[in-house]
Amino acid sequence: MNGVSVNVSPIPGMEAAAGAPLDLDDFLMRARTRLLASPDLDGDPVRGDHELTPEIRALVAALPARGAAVLVPIVARARPTVLLTLRSAHLSSHAAQIAFPGGKIDPEDDGPLGAALREAQEEVGLAPALVAPLGYLDAYLSRTGYRIVPVVGLVQPEFGLTLNPGEVDEAFEVPLDFLMSPGNHQRESREWLGMMRTFHAMTYEKRRIWGITAGILRSLYERIYA
Repeated sequence: MNGVSVNVSPIPGMEAAAGAPLDLDDFLMRARTRLLASPDLDGDPVRGDHELTPEIRALVAALPARGAAVLVPIVARARPTVLLTLRSAHLSSHAAQIAFPGGKIDPEDDGPLGAALREAQEEVGLAPALVAPLGYLDAYLSRTGYRIVPVVGLVQPEFGLTLNPGEVDEAFEVPLDFLMSPGNHQRESREWLGMMRTFHAMTYEKRRIWGITAGILRSLYERIYA
């Protein structure tokens, strides 16, 4: 993405105060009744980079459809957190960006769940046995043509990680209550391919979460709490 940010603003109508602690049991109750029970594999995705920049939809239509999955890891701490990664700076795409563990769905994967668990193990060494699937979010269509299925999973806090240096520079946790507080949700705009692209963004301490990752977190907020 090229250009300079020209607009940073809270999402209209979302000025609520941030930071109220979230109860893990309450989150789990909501998740088990509000998440999708099966992955969204068909139909035209409503969620995606085109939500805030409709012009992107026409560009994506010309690209081959590609399936992908990410794990949205909710760590079962007293104050629940979300496990995120910092992608390696030398990667050819999305370098040095904050992301969920995930990637393409391979033919040998057991669907999006299998792909998300495999990628999490490959990227950060998260053992699949420590992840309890809770459900799915709506598929997210990226500007590069990937139809990403977010798999929400509960991670036992005694997990250990071994980072793959070819893919990940760092793994870290962000409090779920921060990410689910609408007062921390912003929209930013930048020039991209001759158009103004608008996208979701959140900044936790010095970490800037934006683009697909922020869009999926926004989708989690809207499905669970809004």
